[in-house]
Amino acid sequence: MLKSEYLTTVYKKLENKHPTEQEFLQSVYSFFDTISDYVSENDYIEKNGVIERLVVPERIITFRVPWVDDLGKVQVNYGYRVEFNSSLGPYKGGLRFHPTVNESLLKFLAFEQTFKNALTGLPLGGGKGGSDFDPKDKSENEIMRFCHSFMAELYRYIGPNTDVPAGDIGVGAREIGYLFGYYKKLKNEFTGAITGKGVNYGGSLVRKEATGYGLCYFTEEALKSYLNTTFKDKKVIISGSGNVALYTAIKAYELGGKVIAMSDIDGYIYDEEGLDIEYLRKIKEEERKPIKEYTVKYPLTKYNDNSKKIWEIPCDIALPCATQNELDLESVKALVSNGVIAVCEGANKPIIPEGIKYLLNNKIVYGPCIAAN
Repeated sequence: MLKSEYLTTVYKKLENKHPTEQEFLQSVYSFFDTISDYVSENDYIEKNGVIERLVVPERIITFRVPWVDDLGKVQVNYGYRVEFNSSLGPYKGGLRFHPTVNESLLKFLAFEQTFKNALTGLPLGGGKGGSDFDPKDKSENEIMRFCHSFMAELYRYIGPNTDVPAGDIGVGAREIGYLFGYYKKLKNEFTGAITGKGVNYGGSLVRKEATGYGLCYFTEEALKSYLNTTFKDKKVIISGSGNVALYTAIKAYELGGKVIAMSDIDGYIYDEEGLDIEYLRKIKEEERKPIKEYTVKYPLTKYNDNSKKIWEIPCDIALPCATQNELDLESVKALVSNGVIAVCEGANKPIIPEGIKYLLNNKIVYGPCIAAN
């Protein structure tokens, strides 16, 4: 129960208005829980309707994305852009291509992105977008045609001073290239309307490494500050094997950690002696193959087709880098009972609120995604 009557009223109105948007409601409730005391002590917040304005997106754009598959059949997906808050600057946030994408998920991610961007000190607002298109098992040409169709509508709403998308799950350097190339064609100008581009056509150095590296630097400082230790000789588990996870693994290894397990949507691999991170990067980033392919070269590596069970492996440091709500309470309890000393979030809200409270109650170092990634 929230301590502030004002916040309780606002939350109930949201809940009644959007009863099916569980991801978004969960995020809002967690936020309200942390600011309840502050809101109660400052009357101007209620008087000026600050919270009501904060939890309602400035606009939500929904559109259809028709594209032609390799068999010549027309497919149609949903496209979205949630432009949540521009109080500090242009909307900024990634694009996600995944079957689970819907309005609730993107509102949740855009809401979180607003605060994450505010913490940078840069003039950035918060937004998020994407589609329920699944790039998995699609050909290069199908992905290109989809990206072109998606941008044929999205380009109307984005720009360097308006809304600047980036990549996310299912949207890597390849997809960003297709999207930016078509944006440039439609607008007939070369501007910084999308981040995550290749270095040879306007992108920034260390862009793809930045999130994973930053997560490790944050974790290293937290370990030093709270436990007087470092990554050195620690067993590390990282969920996911996308951009964030791969470069988290690379930096964790460089800092002296031993990455013993990583996962993808199909399962996880585990080697007590440590994984060959560079080979795994080649499999996932260059060859775009399932993580199970790792066991062809390293047959002694264990593979489990239930990626959720990765959290049952004993480790010192856990870095969830896959997706939202991937750690439920049972997974968190398994980590704690197996001796984990730190859990820092690389994905957006990968731990449910009850799990976070359990970590804190057990004096585990916790790095929230809003700062850690």
